[in-house]
Amino acid sequence: MFVKTLLMCVIIYTLVHCNDVEASASRAASAGQAAHDPLTVSTSGSFRGSWMETRRGRRFQAYRGIKYAEPPVGELRFQPPVPILKYTNEVNATEEGPACPLPVPPTYYIDEDCLTINVYTPINEKSHNSTKPLPVIFFIHAGGFYSMTGRSDLAGPHYLLDRDIVLVTINYRIATLGFLSTGDALAPGNNGFKDQVAALRWVQRNIRAFGGDPNLVTIAGCSAGSFSVMLHMISPMSKGLFHRAISMSGSPASQSTVQHDLYPLAVKQAQLVGCPINNSKAIIDCLKTKPFREIGDSLPGFFDPLYSRTVWRPVVERDFGQERFLTMDPSDAIRQGKIHAVPHIISQTHDEFFWSAISIVKNATLREALDANWDLYAPANFQLPKNENAVNSGYRLRLGYLGNKPLSDDQDTLDALGKLYSDAFIGFGVHKMANLMCRHSPHKVYYYQLAYIGNHSHYEDPVTKKPIGTAHHDDLIYLFTLSYQFPTINVSESTDSLIVDRMTAIWYNFARFGNELPELLTLQWPAMTPTAHKYLKFDKQFSIEKNMFEDRFNVWEELYPIETN
Repeated sequence: MFVKTLLMCVIIYTLVHCNDVEASASRAASAGQAAHDPLTVSTSGSFRGSWMETRRGRRFQAYRGIKYAEPPVGELRFQPPVPILKYTNEVNATEEGPACPLPVPPTYYIDEDCLTINVYTPINEKSHNSTKPLPVIFFIHAGGFYSMTGRSDLAGPHYLLDRDIVLVTINYRIATLGFLSTGDALAPGNNGFKDQVAALRWVQRNIRAFGGDPNLVTIAGCSAGSFSVMLHMISPMSKGLFHRAISMSGSPASQSTVQHDLYPLAVKQAQLVGCPINNSKAIIDCLKTKPFREIGDSLPGFFDPLYSRTVWRPVVERDFGQERFLTMDPSDAIRQGKIHAVPHIISQTHDEFFWSAISIVKNATLREALDANWDLYAPANFQLPKNENAVNSGYRLRLGYLGNKPLSDDQDTLDALGKLYSDAFIGFGVHKMANLMCRHSPHKVYYYQLAYIGNHSHYEDPVTKKPIGTAHHDDLIYLFTLSYQFPTINVSESTDSLIVDRMTAIWYNFARFGNELPELLTLQWPAMTPTAHKYLKFDKQFSIEKNMFEDRFNVWEELYPIETN
């Protein structure tokens, strides 16, 4: 359910804001030309950028829409990225690049040639040669591997650039164009992740010219981006490309297992656009001929109101002689110590996907269908592994969260089902990842929970227009300007403004110091250990708590033991 709802949110907000965003980007580019656009020269080429200003009035350089790989079109569709190592001509990096294909209005800039990188740096012309290289934060966007982008309307730099960091945001291929996997040599899978690796390699080659330190790179992401961060800590392709990691509300180590292919999705995609489904070659040959908009616009066909399983996911690639992104199950890799361990921040929000229950509970048809057919809908709805125990596991979860009561249109059902959705999609996986990492990583693991409810949220009550919980993605509100949906949090005495300062301070200090975080507002944040599950509760005030939601996770561990040894 949540994936379809989130997709609709992205489309609706894009409809409302896309014209303003494009006009703003155009005005910014024009203003930059008038103010003498900055020029950066790296080993790969020359880049012409523009000037921007942070919320506190700090002027910084912005280089947007830089292509880091060849256009993944024609015969390169469904293939690994081909990196661009040299730029013959000066690169115009003064305007936003396109989003990767997804269903949006014609006025929003999308294109299949979307493998672009944005670099934001506080280095100015006077300090460029005298300033010590700065920590780099490499942000991987959210969106369930099927939506959102790294463009500045969804990942604006205006908060983080008040800190002495270089910020990098990227686009990577999403949905079918990024994650098609037939499990054979024609499409082993994981191309969206390989795009991310290509962008990380671009950073290693070029970031010093932008004032960044290639030996101090923090990879950070939320939701699908958080999945990605953990996978880079496992992938043989990513070794040596980063030095810190921040994982917000997402984990590839969960109750689900990683498969070798996503062949059913390839078949579904073929059916949605009228391609044959005889075999993988027939599917891929036909899909290569389809316009990218047709493939992107077919996305809603993958979702059903009562089947809310996450669609595109990583796969463990079979070896066909290709460079493989993922060679083993993430949980096994962590347990066996086959990871590129670095200092690590892991988090989840207090309420995550609580709102997924609202559309079920408040809709009598959906509520009664789920109640009467729990054995049919629960395994997919709560991402339970497809095996003979799935139905029994679904009933055990129902008992643990809802008791023996029927689903009703009341607050008890709403709260219990909301917690079940939250833990199924995010909570238990993050809990499992934190427990495994604090046992098997030689570096410190810092755990936090965002509990602060501000003026805005990714779910707001449709009547009052006010937040009623700390929802999935809400961390991003205090780290990035999200002009596609939210107003900028201006400098003021408001608590929201204070949270921006605190959140960006955490990211800056972690990117700079790693294992040894300085005290935060006189409060020492202890690392999580196997015997002391302490975490930072991030609300109007900081506090140190322990055993985050573990009373709820007991039933999950009963069904899906973490097996830390």
